[in-house]
Amino acid sequence: MIKRNYLKLLVACMLVSLCSNAQVGNSMGLKISPDKRFFTDKEGKPFFWLGDTGWLLFSKLDRKEAEKYLEDRRAKGYNVIQAMVLHTVAAKNVYGDSALVRKSVAKPVTPAGNNPAVEAEYDYWDHIDYMVDLAAQKGLYMALVPIWGSNVKAGSVSRDEARSYAQFLAERYKQKPNIIWLNGGDIHGTDSMATWKIIGETLRKHDPNHLITFHPFGRTTSSQWFHNEEWLDFNMYQSGHRSYDLDTSRKEWRFGPDNYKFTNMDYNLKPTKPTLDGEPSYELIPYGLHDTTKPYWNANDMRRYAYWSVFAGAAGHTYGHNSVMQMHKPTDKGSAYGSKKYWDAALNDSGAAQMVHVKNLILSKPYFDRVPDQSLIAGKQGEKYDYLLATRGKDYAFIYTYTGKNFKVNMGKVNGDKVKASWYNPKNGQSTLLKTVSNKGTRKFNPPGKPAEGNDWVLVLESL
Repeated sequence: MIKRNYLKLLVACMLVSLCSNAQVGNSMGLKISPDKRFFTDKEGKPFFWLGDTGWLLFSKLDRKEAEKYLEDRRAKGYNVIQAMVLHTVAAKNVYGDSALVRKSVAKPVTPAGNNPAVEAEYDYWDHIDYMVDLAAQKGLYMALVPIWGSNVKAGSVSRDEARSYAQFLAERYKQKPNIIWLNGGDIHGTDSMATWKIIGETLRKHDPNHLITFHPFGRTTSSQWFHNEEWLDFNMYQSGHRSYDLDTSRKEWRFGPDNYKFTNMDYNLKPTKPTLDGEPSYELIPYGLHDTTKPYWNANDMRRYAYWSVFAGAAGHTYGHNSVMQMHKPTDKGSAYGSKKYWDAALNDSGAAQMVHVKNLILSKPYFDRVPDQSLIAGKQGEKYDYLLATRGKDYAFIYTYTGKNFKVNMGKVNGDKVKASWYNPKNGQSTLLKTVSNKGTRKFNPPGKPAEGNDWVLVLESL
């Protein structure tokens, strides 16, 4: 009798779990907005992409650690996790299970009969499935890079293998409600372009319901090579990790930290597609990545990248942390790019916690009528870190300053004879009412504090 009751209870719990998962799944599913600028959920409601680069999540973290990571990012307001399915063709997970037979992407190791009660027997793909489902339960989307670009560039993936592998992925994950595909992986589209097209086309053919983009090399954008491809639903650029003085490459645009320039480029292309910065400089990584004697990017820089790109018209933004993206652990033999922390300690660094405030600000106003509008700024718009970014809807306007210097605004760009002005603090999301002013002519505004890098503010104007 005890055994029978236990089995009944077990079945009931399983049914509750399945129903719960179904409810989460039914609420998920991204689409492109009717104006082709933004993302929406299945019901057409605004979806602001707030991503985190957890690149080595599948290979470095066990299930308990994955729960900690995903729950932390959910609690901090993130809704997309960018991760590599395969970092290398020799990939193994934390339990030592290999992903592929003889390093061939056409031969995934998918043994049957593993006992899920024994952690050591979790195979590579079941482990990914577990994390994808866990993310779905938390309302998180998984933006999956099928295979990191360097493997393809090195000749480790033939075109036929790429086609077979992409079909395997599409068929395995097409029923998961929380999948986004990131073709490429830190690579120029011209490196093995035919292979990237095969992967994109195959994913689209066998998984027509999930969005697809291309994660490019630093200081490039997917639109350079694939904008007119039918499988590319939205653009992604990697503004990269270089400071102004280090941005000397002739192969990419010399924008330095000015990631809004990539948004500007993609925003004006036809056909219209959403765009976003899928990899700006990471928090606590050295300028230029490789020289650890250089200064390290900090939380101030993280905020600047986010507001610059979004106010220029991006449909969201991705944050990254040096230690988290590589899931740096005490068991690692050294670290990459001068990582000074372990991943779990780095979860709570300032930049990570502050990203939600740009999401909250954007979602606090009517979403789909928002456009970039630099005509709000009277006079010079500033250079480098002094550059001002402006965006508005019909009844509101936002102007971002990174250095907190005085600036002038051309009034009358939003509705109403008068507007309410306030300062929004990107560090904590708090607003301070300034005053009600006439919505005519030109008006000067003086941000709180003394001008300095990181004394950033958003001027909010709201119609009355």
